[in-house]
Amino acid sequence: MRAETARRNLEARGDPEFGPWLAQSSILVVDDEPGMRNFLVRTLGPRCKLIEEAADTAEASRKLDANYFDVVILDNIMPGQSGVDWLAEQREIGFFSDAILMTAYADLETAIRALRAGAVDFVLKPFRSNQILNAVARCLDRVRLQRENFALRFELRATTDHVHLRDRLVGESTAARRVRESLARVAPLPTSVLLTGQSGTGKEVAARMLHSLSPRADKPFVPVNCAAIPPDMMESEFFGHLEGSFTGANEGREGLFTYAQGGTLFLDEIGELPLAMQSKLLRVLEDRRVRPVGSEREVPVDLRFVFATNAELEKEVENGRFRADLFFRINVMQIHLPPLKDREDDVQELATLFMHKLSQQLGMPPVPVTAAVRAELARYDWPGNVRELRNLIERSLILGVFPDDFGGHASESPSLTTDSLAEMERRHILTVLKETGGNRDEAARRLGVSRKTIDRKCVLWNV
Repeated sequence: MRAETARRNLEARGDPEFGPWLAQSSILVVDDEPGMRNFLVRTLGPRCKLIEEAADTAEASRKLDANYFDVVILDNIMPGQSGVDWLAEQREIGFFSDAILMTAYADLETAIRALRAGAVDFVLKPFRSNQILNAVARCLDRVRLQRENFALRFELRATTDHVHLRDRLVGESTAARRVRESLARVAPLPTSVLLTGQSGTGKEVAARMLHSLSPRADKPFVPVNCAAIPPDMMESEFFGHLEGSFTGANEGREGLFTYAQGGTLFLDEIGELPLAMQSKLLRVLEDRRVRPVGSEREVPVDLRFVFATNAELEKEVENGRFRADLFFRINVMQIHLPPLKDREDDVQELATLFMHKLSQQLGMPPVPVTAAVRAELARYDWPGNVRELRNLIERSLILGVFPDDFGGHASESPSLTTDSLAEMERRHILTVLKETGGNRDEAARRLGVSRKTIDRKCVLWNV
């Protein structure tokens, strides 16, 4: 009871000497000596979230199959199989976590074999408690930085939108308040959430808000755009792979599902997932385990799943492009993000906010939002939603004035009519299409709207 109280106190405030991540870690101790196991459990138990012990490598293998461990502390000399041999064997079948080797023999041959087997640190017996604590803290910090770096690089590679105010949904309209209330209600629960709505309505912003309000807020938030990953690379990106499991796999690597361990995995554009990958995702959702490419072992994962789509998944199911069982599995709690044109005066608040933030980022003076411009902002139907509004504000900052086709000179001339604005929109989209040589994907990217919006407009205009 006393040890549990001490562990909770440390978890609440973090260990100032050994870093904040120790209190959230899970550790496996493998040693045939009961005295050493007891010493490590007494030292680490009050400071970490989970600690398990194994008396031999066979028991350790069973523990790895049942739980995910951030660090394994491993003795080398044990009956039956040495720690180094067991570690090398585990690396070959998909064990990625850090391992600390305990040994009483600090000879060069043992060190070389341990490094080749994948040990990341050594502790010489006998040792003090602070030595093993420092070794564990180094491992946790290294893994945290490695995962954060990979997730950030992946996020930068996968997204083309510069998101501002990413962790909160702005707006005082009835629709925006209703979304915030739904997010706040579901955030403390482990329930999977499906976010729906048109492109540019702020689904990733809502997902980040959900994560920040949840008990997992101090763990990773990993956003993944399913449409941005080539189908043949998707399984490796999601689940990781072993060295040599396919051409070009020069080293083993954990996947995005493992990098989000303990946190939130946001799968955007879930409707773009290939059918083969849909069945694999369904199994992960049911079993909470992933199998890296080329591995014989399934790795347990502890994740909060948030999905998003701008497609009508019910129609995708009817057309055979989306699995019905996966749809029912992810459609537990659905939250719809309304289009900007249905959010009353939110467009005015967002325009002001974007003007302030972007002018600071670009180092340019804000452009006055006159009454005439506000009238045009309120009149326009915003097919590209919040993303299109942001792009308009950035374009206006660069030009130093709102574009002529959007009321920039409204103070000098009568306000544009709805019909003339629609005609301006038509000319603008067709001009961008011409500039891109008819490439609708590139035109959609430049305009900050979805490809489906461009297709719909072209059908309407018989282009």
